[in-house]
Order: sequence, then C-alpha cells, then structure tokens
Amino acid sequence: MSTATRPMPDATSVPRHKIKVVLFENVHERAEELLASRGYDIERVNGSLSGDELVEAAGDAHMVGIRSKTQLAADFFERTSHLWAVGCFCIGTNQVDLGAAAARGVSVFNAPFSNTRSVAEKTICEIIALHRRLFDRSRAMHEGRWMKSAAGCHEIRGKTLGIIGYGRIGSQLSVLAESMGMRVLYHDVVDTLPLGNAIQCATLDSLLEQSDVVSLHVPATGATSRMIGEREIARMKPGAFLINNARGSVVDLDALERALRSGHLGGAAIDVFPEEPAKNEASFTPPLAGVDNVILTPHIGGSTAEAQRNIAEEVGQKLITLMDNGSTTTSVNLPEVQLPVLHEDHRRVLHIHQNVPGVLAKLHAITAEMGMNIAAEHLQSDPARSYVIIDVKASSPDAQAFCDRLKADLPETIRARTIF
Repeated sequence: MSTATRPMPDATSVPRHKIKVVLFENVHERAEELLASRGYDIERVNGSLSGDELVEAAGDAHMVGIRSKTQLAADFFERTSHLWAVGCFCIGTNQVDLGAAAARGVSVFNAPFSNTRSVAEKTICEIIALHRRLFDRSRAMHEGRWMKSAAGCHEIRGKTLGIIGYGRIGSQLSVLAESMGMRVLYHDVVDTLPLGNAIQCATLDSLLEQSDVVSLHVPATGATSRMIGEREIARMKPGAFLINNARGSVVDLDALERALRSGHLGGAAIDVFPEEPAKNEASFTPPLAGVDNVILTPHIGGSTAEAQRNIAEEVGQKLITLMDNGSTTTSVNLPEVQLPVLHEDHRRVLHIHQNVPGVLAKLHAITAEMGMNIAAEHLQSDPARSYVIIDVKASSPDAQAFCDRLKADLPETIRARTIF
C-alpha cells in the first residue's frame, strides 16, 4: 500500500467524523467517495454560493472543495474558524485569494494537468468543425433546410495552427494537430522546447499573421487580460479562426464580434466568458449569439467523465494527505513539504508561522523547556511564511499541550495543530 493511502491509526487527534468537508458545484462523486472513506463528514452544495450564504455553509469547515464559479475572497477566509485547506477541482486557482488563504495558513490545491487531454481533443474537434462549418449546416438541418455545399468548407491538412501558451494543453494540442497534417506555430512568454516539428514564434504578431487558426491556452493574469483585442485581431489573416478554451478575460469579445460580422475572421469557438452563470440551467445569452460559424459552449473544455474523475482523485487525495499527514506537496500558496507516514508511536505537530528571524530559536526553547523528545523535524519556507513539522515520541509530554504553548507564546504563529 502506498504511503499516500496507508490508513492512519483509529485514535486521531481530531475524530474524523468531526472533520467537516463542504463540496460545492457538483464536484465529481469520486471526491466524496475518497473523502468519505476516511470517515470525514461530507456536505454537498449544488452550484456556488457567495457572501453570508457561503460563510453559513462553509465557515466552520475544515476543508472546502470548489470548481471555477465559487469565489473565495479575503473576507471568506477572515470569517472561517477551522479551515485548513481548499481544493480547487479544476485547473486554475484565480477564483481564490491565495494571499489571504496563505495568511490564515490555509493550503490551496488544484489539478493543473488532469484535464489537459479533454481540452486538447475539444480544440481539435472545433478546428475541424469551423473549417467544415458543421454547426451552421447542423442548425440549417434542424430548421428544415438542406444546405449541401462545399462553399467555405476546407480540410485542416496543410493549414497552420498558432498556439498561444505552450504548456501542458498547448503542447498536447500541438502533437494532435501535427498528426493530422497541420503546421504548428506557438508563442509563449517562457522559452519552451517544441514537440515534433512545432516552430516557436518570437512575437505574438508573427504568430497571428501566419496562422489559419489561433488557439488560446493561457492563464488569467494581468498580462493576459484582453491580450486578443482590436489590434491583435486586425493582425490575423483574413478568414482565420479564433478559439478560446482558456479564460474569459483574454479576448475582447466586442472586437471579435465586429471582426466576425465584417467578414475579416471566418469563425470562432468560445468556451469561456468574462461573466458566467453560477449555476447550471441558468438563463444566459452569451456574446456572439447568432453570429454565423461561431461555436459557443458553456465552459466545458475539461468536462469529460474521464477528466472530472481524474481531477476528483488528484485533489481529493491531496486534501486527505494534508489532513492525515500534514504534507503540503503541490500546494500553490504555502511552502511545500513532503512528509513520511506518521509512525504509530509518534505525535506530529504542524506549525505555520511568519518567516521572521528568531522563531525557530524560541520554538526550540519551548521544546527543551517542556522536555519534548523530538524524533524528526522538517522545515520549508517561502519569503513570507515557514512551515515546520515536528514529530515527537509518544512518551513525551502531551503533544497537544506543546501545540497550545506554541500558539500562546509565539506571536508569529499563523496556524498550528497536532496529528496522531
């Protein structure tokens, strides 16, 4: 049995049935299965909440699971009482105030790679559908019109695909597109090794000017906000296609609509929008509705059964490992520490504190004063915070009393708890 899934002793510092986990937004059932198997108390909330409703549902939770709609701002973390971790069951974490979470000692985890194949396959599907005008032909058939014509329909073989953002999704898309006979260009702010015969473009303009299809695969940051606007669209080839399966903030949709209606661009596929409904089945009329050869989908780039299960298992296991073991490996906002399985004869004290001089000296002084017998010690820091883990022999004085002393006598303490 792997160390990540080895059961902990039945007698635990916090009874597992008192560890509350709240899962929002229809997180895949596999996450609940994993967490429930550890004995945690699981509550599910359909859709997302905000403000007082969010705090009422999850303010006393030890762990919270969300997808992309639930916004966890600084105010939420200030109003929580027991929160140790947030699981983002998706790729991004921009819906969480990571600094505010870190300031409260709350680890944030995500699944940055579990749905890459799903997004890449969807993009390939859209490239073909746009070139063949499949959605226009399908709509005409639903309306009772027979439009059998090759006008405006093309193969993708020999066409040039420009990929903006050559990370896990962009590079996988690159391989799939090349296998179908496309020439692949890419542009990234990071110097990335090309796969296959892909060619790196030094500038965004160079990629836009050469590409028959431009596909976006970038995160939502200040640098990517409206990175495709009036100017960039004007640089694209007449009749080219634009695909955005990344983030709703990266494309100026008004400028895109003008380019589509004028005929400068031949079509688009948009999966993400600047503002999206918080719940399924909500009434929503998206930008670009009714424009010819435009594919509109409701943020489903990674929404396949395989991807959602993979995400549920990855993030769910990270939450379990943190609560049962204290490991913060792959946390996006706190120092990462990979810990061995806690020995049955040991007690573990987890201490997150401000990274300032003298804290460890004071901590060790308390350790010596209380006669704690240290079996192992682990430390990792970032510029703002440090995470120290101390395993003490069960024969030492009460580990909980030691933990309480650290919280009382070290003003630099952010969070502390014991595991046994």
